[in-house]
Amino acid sequence: MGQDIPKQFINVYDKPVIIYTLESFQRHPKIDDIEVVCLDGWHDMLWAYAKQFDITKLKWVVSGGQSGQESIRNGVVNLEGQCEPDDIIVIHDGIRPLVDEAILSDVIATCEQYGNAVTSLPYNEQIFIMDDDISTVQYIPRDTLRRVSTPQAYRFGKLDWAYHEAFSRGVGIGPSSYTNTMMADLGERLYFAAGSDRNIKLTNKDDLEMFKAYLKLEKDNWLK
Repeated sequence: MGQDIPKQFINVYDKPVIIYTLESFQRHPKIDDIEVVCLDGWHDMLWAYAKQFDITKLKWVVSGGQSGQESIRNGVVNLEGQCEPDDIIVIHDGIRPLVDEAILSDVIATCEQYGNAVTSLPYNEQIFIMDDDISTVQYIPRDTLRRVSTPQAYRFGKLDWAYHEAFSRGVGIGPSSYTNTMMADLGERLYFAAGSDRNIKLTNKDDLEMFKAYLKLEKDNWLK
């Protein structure tokens, strides 16, 4: 994002991005408690914002690691002794502030049925495989593809096992790895839940402007 503070703490209309995200979980009736894996030095700020904006479900704030996977692992390990094996853990990016109730409900329901759930959408663009830097003769049929993001949900027992297994074997913990890819690398079958194009990830300044536009968006009543 190129700013002086972490992007999840950037204020949009007098509210930090992370609070928009937390409010979705705060409002959802099936979310019991919230844990945030947070940058060192920002814990007190997060607690203060949670108090200011009435995020009463926030129960734990945990320090992150050197990578996304280490950070998620830290969050999972912190829940050992706090959660039962069948408890559902929903993993979400703090910089996806537009997750809505329907998406959370579906990812939880899918996990209740199958043991895990990954938010997904059809892929609407064509994907070609590079032969070299300038040409190709191969493509992947887009009807065989799904694009996956967060929220994702897993039974705690399986999730805890997976992170211990992955880090002990060095499997699924690379720079671009996430919980879903790690699970696949460990041989686990993943189940698709509903996704939404609104559930954008705030990576750069253009994404931030899109987020602001969504917040101001008014739906046309005549659209089905």
